[in-house]
Amino acid sequence: MNQLKVIGKERIGHIEFTGIEGGFGKDKKAMLVKDIAKIHDKELRQINQAINMNRKRFKDGIDIVDLLNQSDGFRKFAQENRLIGSNRTQHVYLLSERGYAKLLKILDDNKAWDIYDQLVDNYFNMRVAIKNNEPSLVQQRRLQIMEDNAATRKASIMYKIAMTTESNSSRQSLLAQAAKELTGEMTIPVMKHKEYSATEIGKLLGITSNKVGRIANELGLKADQPGQNEYGRWSNSKSKYSDKEVPQWLYFEKGFQAIKEYLR
Repeated sequence: MNQLKVIGKERIGHIEFTGIEGGFGKDKKAMLVKDIAKIHDKELRQINQAINMNRKRFKDGIDIVDLLNQSDGFRKFAQENRLIGSNRTQHVYLLSERGYAKLLKILDDNKAWDIYDQLVDNYFNMRVAIKNNEPSLVQQRRLQIMEDNAATRKASIMYKIAMTTESNSSRQSLLAQAAKELTGEMTIPVMKHKEYSATEIGKLLGITSNKVGRIANELGLKADQPGQNEYGRWSNSKSKYSDKEVPQWLYFEKGFQAIKEYLR
């Protein structure tokens, strides 16, 4: 087991949290998901659910450690530091810097990325690089983030142009280019699934379609436009108010079940 140790209280802005080293390698810093939830002003169950919905994206021992489902040493650490809320607690997640970056892609809001910059500079491994006078490591990470964001913006522009063109072939070409920016692949695969609109899910669960959309955003169910994932896909539908087609997120069965589970 990579030895875990509490290194004291850390602070980001006005938020105080527990600094932890280990779990992902010697002297590697980590963060408890309960502290991440507090920093992002979200409930712990919301962050846990977002992780669970995307669990296969987090690699055990590299991105994430579940203190309750690993070695006895990790469980003992959780018990000694009073991290187990109750007998009903199923997971006590610990994230590495890489795992935290993956979580931010799921949360996907400007505040999340602003906080990430603060944590990289003042808590995770980048702080060591700064102290060791190795600013190139910091610059490399920031350049990578900037490149990823630039690709997303470029794909978004292509998508918007595609939605306004009257030529179907031009539209498909632009959508394929947008997909390549996001995934590296020119094709946009369409999987065969039972599909639900937000309105249909709302009727089945007794809530509004707007609430369905808000829950989906909170759980990070939607892929970047114009793509798809295991929870659903983007489609074009005719607007009620004009002749233009507008993007609509269609939910697969797994997406429907995620919304349903959230409401329990």
